[in-house]
Amino acid sequence: MTAPVPLPPGAEAPAASPRRGPQQERSPLPDVLRGAALLGILVVNMQDFAGFREWQQSGLDRAAQVLTDVLLNGRFISIFAMLFGWGAAGLLARQGVGLFLRRHLALLAVGSLHFVLVWHGDIIATYAVVGLALLAVAHLRARALLVLAGVLGTWWLFNGVLTALAFAARPQAYPRFSGVPSFSGGGAYAQIVAGRAAESAGDLLGGALYNGPWLVALFCLGAAAQRSGLLLRPHEHLALLRRLAAAGVPLGLVLGGVLAWLNTRGDYVSGLIAIPVRMSGGLAGALGYVGLVGLLAARGRLGPLRHFAASGRTAMSNYLAQSLVMTAVFYPYAGAQFGRWGAAATLLLALLVGLLQLPLSAWLLRRFGTGPAEWLVRRAVYGGR
Repeated sequence: MTAPVPLPPGAEAPAASPRRGPQQERSPLPDVLRGAALLGILVVNMQDFAGFREWQQSGLDRAAQVLTDVLLNGRFISIFAMLFGWGAAGLLARQGVGLFLRRHLALLAVGSLHFVLVWHGDIIATYAVVGLALLAVAHLRARALLVLAGVLGTWWLFNGVLTALAFAARPQAYPRFSGVPSFSGGGAYAQIVAGRAAESAGDLLGGALYNGPWLVALFCLGAAAQRSGLLLRPHEHLALLRRLAAAGVPLGLVLGGVLAWLNTRGDYVSGLIAIPVRMSGGLAGALGYVGLVGLLAARGRLGPLRHFAASGRTAMSNYLAQSLVMTAVFYPYAGAQFGRWGAAATLLLALLVGLLQLPLSAWLLRRFGTGPAEWLVRRAVYGGR
């Protein structure tokens, strides 16, 4: 019912240039948000990895699916998209257009390879392409970015509702909503890779065109946070953080409940309606979560949430590792478990893998200072510097 939207790993804040003196102490809030979102996105994407259909879940599996829809679905990908805009806007302001373009070119290459070789749900390449729109709004102040985000987001959601209503007029003309990838062409790895390679350009273009307005809206929200210093200096924005938490959390819960109901139906029209419900509720919930975690950070009370910071700093490596692990477990060319697990078992597996990545990420940072994918992209962008 809901298309998986994985993690945009290029969202981390740019490192200080070696020509600009010693780096200041790193603010934990962006990394904690990114690390927590990495786990939440994995839980939501398990429906695609494992191949279960949301509307066929019952008992404990139904409870796990409802919990996912109400608390997680759409929220953490919205946080990641906003963080991508935040980091990209900071990189553009500090390092200029040349480095910005080189980074997006590197992300495009990583995303394309990930799509073809590992998982069809990649969105890194889409973020790399759509993120170029930030060049056109680099001069805007925070208030103008918020207005632009509101206009683009409202327009995209409105069009989604209109599309669903148009299809609702002729429901019998459309099939039941699949929501999972098909391996009807064969389960051999070479066959799957060949199929994805043939689809890669069209998939990238289609995803950029369809999701572009919504993604740019989220990127603009992140860029506005970068302009205002919201994530780096949350103690200066306590009133805003309280408003985000008070309004976003309950609204997100209500729309999450609607999404959970839509995901029990399985018809094409419900699948279409679920898209704007998922993304609008996801954004509301995301802003609410940012408000709650931001308040904790401002008061120095992140507590155990601090462990997510290491995962957030190695987000690209963790994201790619998640794809490798889950496709190895579930896809036909490896574990052949596709379609055999329900929502509850996949929820536990996602939590196990995601939480194990926390100490592994901390070890990588202690031992190497970064993750392997982050090192590779930084090498491509900065060269020998």
